Amino acid sequence: MSLMQPSASISSTSSAFLGQSTNNSRISKVSVPASAKKNEIFKCMATPPSDTTVYKTKVSRNANMAKLQAGYLFPEIARRKAAHMMKYPDAQVISLGIGDTTEPIPEVITSAMAQRSHALSTLEGYSGYGDGQGDKQLRAAIASAFYGKLGIEESDIFVSDGAKCDISRLQILLGSSVTMAVQDPSYPAYVDSSVIMGQTGQFQKDVEKYRNIEYMRCSPENGFFPNLSTVRPTDVIFFCSPNNPTGSAATREQLIRLVQFAKENGSIIVYDSAYAMYISDDRPRSIFEIPGAKEVAIETVSFSKYAGFTGVRLGWTVVPKELLFSDGFPVAKDFNRIVCTCFNGASNISQTGGLACLSPEGIKAMHDVVSFYKENTKIIMDTFNSLGFKVQGGEHAPYVWVHFPGRSSWDVFAEILEKIHLVTTPGSGFGPGGEGFIRVSAFGHRGNVLEACKRLKQLYN
Repeated sequence: MSLMQPSASISSTSSAFLGQSTNNSRISKVSVPASAKKNEIFKCMATPPSDTTVYKTKVSRNANMAKLQAGYLFPEIARRKAAHMMKYPDAQVISLGIGDTTEPIPEVITSAMAQRSHALSTLEGYSGYGDGQGDKQLRAAIASAFYGKLGIEESDIFVSDGAKCDISRLQILLGSSVTMAVQDPSYPAYVDSSVIMGQTGQFQKDVEKYRNIEYMRCSPENGFFPNLSTVRPTDVIFFCSPNNPTGSAATREQLIRLVQFAKENGSIIVYDSAYAMYISDDRPRSIFEIPGAKEVAIETVSFSKYAGFTGVRLGWTVVPKELLFSDGFPVAKDFNRIVCTCFNGASNISQTGGLACLSPEGIKAMHDVVSFYKENTKIIMDTFNSLGFKVQGGEHAPYVWVHFPGRSSWDVFAEILEKIHLVTTPGSGFGPGGEGFIRVSAFGHRGNVLEACKRLKQLYN
């Protein structure tokens, strides 16, 4: 059968695959010479489209957005993973890259959420908008469960849809004129949100840093705690402990020094304690365990890595009433205004889940979830240690920080993905201090973690 009958007319819109077109005015026909041979194949050439003018508004792009370098780290990793899967469609790709939980939410928590969800279909159980600051019962439960005798009250707590969202709300609160310091390496949302807010200068490619940000180097040499005597004082200090990505957790003595440093310079600490339940010893789980911290610190926390709420979305931020701006105005009052303006409160279903998390059964269930991921962490650490790598973290966080001296983080990422179909996270994505490292996440099914470690041994043995 010939591919094209010489006497036929071909419509560009009549393909059986595309469907028949009823708009005859848009049908373009191809004339075939009568002298053509019956089985001759002809090439159809598309007519170049006519030049069109693209409409543009008169609104200028936010110049701060243009400062951002490439894409946000984790979508870029997802893009490279997707490209790899297209290249190797039959490969079993394992992801230990993004810190996304994998194990089911404990039933004691989901059953409470299911009951609340069903109640919304009844007249007696329906509710609409709640308090923007969060359900009072949940706020009281958080104050009791996490802060005990630390002097944090229900009114100091703002329930949210997660710590990452609150970081951006805090940036709105602080404004564009503040200066900021950040651990290097650190969770990229701190730096990127600062750039978007206009707190920074341009990116300096020679040093891989933004102007006007104080990068506090945290390395194995200084125990992953910055040398504060060399840190330029700033208005705001972002500090994460246990740290993402290095897995290190600050000691009580180190946090005493950090609070004192903030007091001496009139700074505000934004303390991210999203992994506090992973701490294995008596290190502080809250910045408010440190005397004087309520006068200089804000703390943001999440249920994501405790209860598997990465998709449910629930967290909280503590803004103590003792924290004041330079003019004496309470920071909490302004944050309350930001919350009421930019947010309508966390889902009533997820907040019911939060209350279930803080029941005696829920707290036990969260500890069981954390213990599972900590077992994964040990398996990964033992694997890299057996291969002779220098490994950091892991003891107080679900992340293993592995050193590849003299090598590019992205090159190591690409090597591991290409050769054993394993996704990790390049350390340089967390700041210049992460170059030469990769982060391996313990968030994964046990079978996948064991298989990943088997492949790593085959690659580096």
